[in-house]
Parts: sequence; structure tokens; C-alpha cells
Amino acid sequence: MSYQLTIDPLGATIDIDDGQTILDAALRQGIYIPHACGHGLCGTCKIQICDGDIDHGNANPFALMDFEREEGKTLACCATLNSDAVVEADIDEDPDARIIAVQDFQATVQRIEQLTPTIKAIHLRLDKPIAFQAGQYVQIHIPGVEGARAFSIANPPDANGQSVDVELNVRQIPGGAGTQWLHEQLAEGDSVSISGPYGRFFVRESAQMPMLFMAGGSGLSSPRAMILELLAKGCKQDISLVYGQRSRAELYYDAQFRALAEQYPNFHYIAALSDEPAGTDWDGFRGYVHDAAQAHWSGNFSGQKAYLCGPPPDD
Repeated sequence: MSYQLTIDPLGATIDIDDGQTILDAALRQGIYIPHACGHGLCGTCKIQICDGDIDHGNANPFALMDFEREEGKTLACCATLNSDAVVEADIDEDPDARIIAVQDFQATVQRIEQLTPTIKAIHLRLDKPIAFQAGQYVQIHIPGVEGARAFSIANPPDANGQSVDVELNVRQIPGGAGTQWLHEQLAEGDSVSISGPYGRFFVRESAQMPMLFMAGGSGLSSPRAMILELLAKGCKQDISLVYGQRSRAELYYDAQFRALAEQYPNFHYIAALSDEPAGTDWDGFRGYVHDAAQAHWSGNFSGQKAYLCGPPPDD
């Protein structure tokens, strides 16, 4: 059984399968509803029910309070339909956003590369090209693990805005069921299921401003894809990358970025190490990414479009 959902103010009407969430159905039609956690915990995807019978699902009572339910609000990531319905969502048009429908893919592991002691690059070959914008992510479905895991695509799309090959940079999280499986059990030749693309993290080229990328840990994936695409397209704006890790052993793709800085006069690269042992021959910045940026720009970042990506400070 399926129902029809009209999403205002777009006036778009889409089909939703029984049990399918409003968010999933919208994304698979290329309609972006703002969201974050995807599990009913944050409230970012809150929408207004204008007509129809809707099941709130497992929305957290703090993300969707009782009075909000009474006012006809729901969370798109949890809500399913019991009838045809009309909802109103806070949808902003973005001149730099491509309309790309989320799809499912089967992928074969082509190669696994140990980038650092804790980070592996998993190179996947998909059963069909995935269209995406550099900076977006995919969800990978791991056998025996509840819920998909999100990883940013570390390579840019081709000139047609798509790719059949996807690189994921996965840091092993102690006790993490998903990353443990990816690091310890996944092997070359294995098949995995992924879906995507997701997210609104991409270059706002229409801003026509110098760009500052700040990345920490495996948060380098999205900025790497974005920078590689910008340089390949002949971007003339200044592009700066401040990239931080704990130690030199964890500083992956450092040689690539140093080579790019030599090749492209408009690309500038600063590496920062927050926990490099004393007495080593590291002559770069010692400290955190934000400290390195603060020192380089003397605390004045005006006139730049900033893109930040990385783990919490204590991760």
C-alpha cells in the first residue's frame, strides 16, 4: 500500500510506501527537508501537518513535545502516513544545490588501504554511478549492526557530477560496532550495500569568495573531495586548507596536499599536530587546527567562506 504526500510550499506530491518515513521518501525524490540526526532525537526535521493521518513513530518526547504534537507538528525522520496527507516544511532554495535523488547501491570492495594506524581508505566500485556533490556522504549498511553508518565521500565526482568509484576514509572507534567491522572483517572482494547521497555540505561557489577549509582527523574526507574538484575545475579563488591530527603518524594525504600547494598558486596548505612528541623533527605548527588558523590569519577571517569538518575536541 502507498499514500500520496503533498509537500508545501513546493506543492510537490510524492508517493510514500506503507511504513516509509516522510524524510526517506522526500530524499528519494530529490526533495531536501532539513534534518540532522535522522533518528528522532534533534528536532531539526520538524514539519507541520496540514491534513491527513500521520504516525509520529519513535520521535523523542524532548525533540517533539506534547504541545507540538497537539499543534500538528511531527518529525519527518520518524513520521509515517496512515492516509494521504499534506505537510509544510521549512525548505530553503540553495543556488548551489543540485537536485539529486537518494538511491540504493551495491558496492564491491576494490581495495583497502591503511592510511594511518587508525584510519583505512575503503575503495568501492558501485553497480551504477552515483551522482553527488563533493562534500556529501553515503550511508553504509553493516551486517548485524542496527542502523546504517554515515561516511563522507573522500573523492570528487567526475566532470559529469557522478562516479562509479567511491572512497571512504574510516577511523576505527574503540568499541564501535560499525567501524570495528569495517576495519577487522571487511575484505577486498566483499559486497556491501550503501545509499546516498546525503547532506548539504558542499561548496557555495556562487558566493565568489576565498575559501577556508578546516579539517581534523578523518573529517578531512569532505574537504579533500571539495578541494580536488575545485582545483580540477580551474577555480581561481584562493583556497586554504588547515588540517590537524594528533601526530605525524596520523597525518594522511599530507604529501598530496603539499604537492598541490606547489602546483597551484591559489592553494595554500597548513598542517597542525596537537600531540606530536617533543624532540621530533616536525617543523610545522604544534597545536590544534583553530590555533593554527588563528595564528596564520592573526584572528581575522573576514572575507572568506569557511568550511569546517572534524571530530569533537576530546575524540
